[in-house]
Amino acid sequence: MKTTGVVREIDTLGRIVIPKEMRETVGIEPRDALEISLEGSRIVMTKHFNSCIFCQSTEDTLLYQGKLVCRSCLSELNQAAEEADSEE
Repeated sequence: MKTTGVVREIDTLGRIVIPKEMRETVGIEPRDALEISLEGSRIVMTKHFNSCIFCQSTEDTLLYQGKLVCRSCLSELNQAAEEADSEE
């Protein structure tokens, strides 16, 4: 494992900020899910890919531009797009 020399403190709510450069390197964006696991005494975070980016459903998902979207949310997005088009 490569060490970066970056040290971050955990806040009073147990949160930690992952440096932007690291998030960009592995493709983590806002609202992405991370799987957190233990490997011995190490905490390992891995980008989680098998749930909808909007509702976190794991059923009936489709990959769209590198993101998973369930058919239900896709339907809602299509309806919102149609409504926006009709308002123009």
